[in-house]
Amino acid sequence: MHSVNRDYELQTHRAEDRHWWYRGRRSVLERTIERLGMPPRARILDAGCGSGRNMVELARRGAVTGVEISPTSVELARARHVGEVVEGSVMEMPFAEHSFDLAVCLDVIEHLPDDQGALRELRRVLAPGGALLVTVPAYQWLWSGHDKVNQHCRRYSRATLEQAAHAAGWECEHSTHFNSLLLPVAIALRALERLHRGTTESSLDLWVPPAPLNWLLQRPLELEAAAIGRGGRIPVGLSLLAVLR
Repeated sequence: MHSVNRDYELQTHRAEDRHWWYRGRRSVLERTIERLGMPPRARILDAGCGSGRNMVELARRGAVTGVEISPTSVELARARHVGEVVEGSVMEMPFAEHSFDLAVCLDVIEHLPDDQGALRELRRVLAPGGALLVTVPAYQWLWSGHDKVNQHCRRYSRATLEQAAHAAGWECEHSTHFNSLLLPVAIALRALERLHRGTTESSLDLWVPPAPLNWLLQRPLELEAAAIGRGGRIPVGLSLLAVLR
């Protein structure tokens, strides 16, 4: 991974504890997992765990294992001491079949040329009846410099996410958008970027606003999390979440 991306990676890790978007996404996950009715000592996999920040919450629900391809992130994740962290690819994981009851794969498969291959591999390591929770960025028409900086291969619609899942042998139990508040902002920013020939840098994504504003921006995601936790579906939003069985 070259230096620019390593810098970006470290910036992300610094932001994810406090930044409203990461906090909000953790709330959405929390409420979604509560609905799944996991066994008390569930075996949980965080596939593409990054710095292991989500493993902290997941560890409260069972024994959590992380898989991560970036050595920088693996070091950070291991330093949290919340579960085992294996350096490796989501495409080929060093686990036996049926090793886990729950897997989460958060904003990972959009980075992979072969998303179906990754979804098949996740299916291999999950026990029968196990659940996979996936989040991805929504709307291919919002493609921008942000996606290039993040090395995305694609963005998804609910239909394309469900198609990829079905092709890999999954049943989609529930899917929904989230982060709807910022959709108009994102559309405006993408339009500006096109006017400026793609010059806007996406480091703004990682700017943690002053506490009151950070709190305010997090509220809509908390409301969405509560709705999703009751089985509701958000019709539009910058992100997509699917629960696969």
